[in-house]
Amino acid sequence: MNKLVGFFTNLVQDPRRRNITLGVIVLLVGSIILKPLMSSPHVSLAAEPLLEHGPTWFTNALLTTLIVDILLIALALATRASLKEGVPTGLANVMEMVIEALYGLLENVAGKNAKRFFPIAATIFLFVIASNYSGLIPGVGSIGLTHGASEVESGHSILIDQQVAAADEKVAFSLFPAEEEGHAKFVPLLRAPSADLNVTFALALITMVLVQYYGVSALGGKYFKKFFNFGGKGFMGAIFGVVGILELISEIAKVISFAFRLFGNIFAGEVLLAVMAFLIAFLLPMPFYGLELFVGFIQAFVFMMLAVVFFSTAMIGHDDHH
Repeated sequence: MNKLVGFFTNLVQDPRRRNITLGVIVLLVGSIILKPLMSSPHVSLAAEPLLEHGPTWFTNALLTTLIVDILLIALALATRASLKEGVPTGLANVMEMVIEALYGLLENVAGKNAKRFFPIAATIFLFVIASNYSGLIPGVGSIGLTHGASEVESGHSILIDQQVAAADEKVAFSLFPAEEEGHAKFVPLLRAPSADLNVTFALALITMVLVQYYGVSALGGKYFKKFFNFGGKGFMGAIFGVVGILELISEIAKVISFAFRLFGNIFAGEVLLAVMAFLIAFLLPMPFYGLELFVGFIQAFVFMMLAVVFFSTAMIGHDDHH
């Protein structure tokens, strides 16, 4: 009891602590009071077309993907320009540290093939982590366009904040983007690429195609022996044939596993942040932001390392496993 009294006494006497505490209380109370004025969090499982009467393939996730690509290319060009100046600057030093760390990891996993795998592995890591973190930028997912706002604005889309645009929406969660009859539909301008299954599936498909490429380039036609091994006789020959078919199914399943692992983690994180921000806009989402920063890095790291492991495994002959 004495400690509690002493704490409040110090709080009242210390202006800095008092102001910080009052500020936190005001923010929390303000979040509760303003909550009825806020719209429900907008959650859509699929990426949504940006143009109301335009091509359906031009989605908010595609726009963000293009922005991420441009930023990564600009970062690479800026780093190269910095290296040409002689003494490396801060940007060059940071990128050198990142590249050296990635290359060291690849050497531990791939050995002599690290140099061969490095360009694609580093590209995967940088793109995935940038895509993951893009969804954490304020405004991404909350600033966007309205489609079919009113008869006066029919055929036009206006840039607004989600909280104002969808204030009268009763149902904000939709599995697939569909037109809402008689209501304005909010479409976020930007969406994290990793939260779009199309992007993660494309990354997974590219990765597994490269796995087959590295396997064939190292082993030639013998690479396919692990999938179609019907050369044996008797019972063991049948066993080898079944195992080969299972290997083929496993190779196809890796595409699905790759795609849904990344998509599921990032999409779930965005939904969690949206719900926490809706419940209490201030302070409550901060710990979850820290968690999503960690998850975004881990998912990019896991995607890259699994790709390198699959590359290395594909280059080992079938007989070398026994």
